Amino acid sequence: MKNEPLKIKKRGEDGNKVITVRIKEDTLAKLDQIANESNYSRNELINIILSHGVNNIEIE
Repeated sequence: MKNEPLKIKKRGEDGNKVITVRIKEDTLAKLDQIANESNYSRNELINIILSHGVNNIEIE
């Protein structure tokens, strides 16, 4: 059997950037509730909401 090397990418090279954001407690509680009901992780849910927001925002 041929031993093939395990190839991995360095963290951060997946197109994502780790940031810190302050969120009000009630907003976080709502996010957690929606994440629990929808079976998405909090991170996945926040990314879905942010993507929708930046693609549908109107500045007046």
